[in-house]
Amino acid sequence: MTDSKQKIVQPAAGTQSLQRAIALLRIIAGNNRAGSRLVELYRRTGLERPTVHRLLQGMVAEKMVHQDAQSKRYYLGTFAYELGLAAAPKVAMRDICLPHLDAIAEHTGDTVFLTVRSGFDGICVARSDGSFPIKMFVHDVGRHRPLNVGASGLALLSALPDDEIDRVCRINVERTRRKNPRFTEAALRASIESTRRRGYATTKVMDEPPVHSVGMVIRSPDGTPAAGVSVSTLASRLGNNRLEMVVHCLSDAIALIEAELRKYVDQDRVPYAMPTLAVI
Repeated sequence: MTDSKQKIVQPAAGTQSLQRAIALLRIIAGNNRAGSRLVELYRRTGLERPTVHRLLQGMVAEKMVHQDAQSKRYYLGTFAYELGLAAAPKVAMRDICLPHLDAIAEHTGDTVFLTVRSGFDGICVARSDGSFPIKMFVHDVGRHRPLNVGASGLALLSALPDDEIDRVCRINVERTRRKNPRFTEAALRASIESTRRRGYATTKVMDEPPVHSVGMVIRSPDGTPAAGVSVSTLASRLGNNRLEMVVHCLSDAIALIEAELRKYVDQDRVPYAMPTLAVI
């Protein structure tokens, strides 16, 4: 779930209800595993409770949103899923990467995540579970998080130009601090510098049990960051020797992915990725 309040820009004539409904859908999508309460939705959008309730009931009727009868929480509906299937591109970054994610998971035994950028957020678009009996359910497919959260997002962020990093940091430091008051911009800047120097990102994902992640960036043929891929596992499984193995495994897989991306570009079939512009 994203931490920022969903801003609704000044609408063009006749589009206010549409923009409000889309703002609600974004919040619901970002918290779809746990569901969203009505009070959370009107507080985060800044809309009046009756307005939010009316819009939700309209979307429930159209099956864009589903309300659980017992918890009263809201989730994406079946028609949202159908739209997603219809909108799926012929060539998607996820489709190219998934076999390689599976290979990483098989080799390491750990959980592998693929993240793409959408504005100030990273979105998990795929995961693959290895054979290690303790699974790392630290991130859900479809979930938004600030781009600096998680090793794959941090790897993506660190590969951006300095001026774009500055823009993302201005927004995301405040957002991250709301959930982690000890978080500082200095710490984030140090993590970015460390990631650039080493060529990979490391983050502590959970304290109990201790879970760490290692992430690297996937670059498009023009050199721009296209996605981030990470391995999450128990901290006890990431000693120096095994960390080196995981980094080599990620690096080998990314080399194969980037080679495939070049083939698609040569055929004028540029793979689809999420929007990258960070818009306030």
